[in-house]
Amino acid sequence: MTTADWRTKELTPGQLSERSGVAVSALHFYEREGLISSRRTSGNQRRYTRETLRRVAFIRISQRVGIPLSEIRDALDRLPAGRTPTRRDWETLSTAWRTDLDERITQLVRLRDNLTGCIGCGCLSLGSCRLVNEGDRLGDEGPGARVLDVHLNCPETAECGPPGACEPMESVG
Repeated sequence: MTTADWRTKELTPGQLSERSGVAVSALHFYEREGLISSRRTSGNQRRYTRETLRRVAFIRISQRVGIPLSEIRDALDRLPAGRTPTRRDWETLSTAWRTDLDERITQLVRLRDNLTGCIGCGCLSLGSCRLVNEGDRLGDEGPGARVLDVHLNCPETAECGPPGACEPMESVG
């Protein structure tokens, strides 16, 4: 593939793919999802502005930290069209995502720290389960893994389950 000269104002899908490290099919997907745009030549070929490189990098980094595409699209929609996102743009957008990322980090740390003692579902089938789930109380709260879900607002000093099902860490055997 031929790398575009740095002075080139527009890139072919192949050139954008090569420079960004993103497959052409992913670029087409991003375009269908309204995350990036292109113009069509008289021969109906896509051409992307060089600024699209920064937008693709922004999308990839945002995805890597777990931001859903719908939120990425909303963020990009708040940027002025036709210009490269700046450091200030990234700071503004990333600050808005900080609380969500902090919550996910807390959840991952809790999962990591309790991984060997519990798979997070509240089942009684694990003989060495560190969690107290007498009478399968967690089953009354609904299906799925619930024990390590940060959104249940368990106190920091407890092994977490649904509200009222928490046991202090010191007393859990």
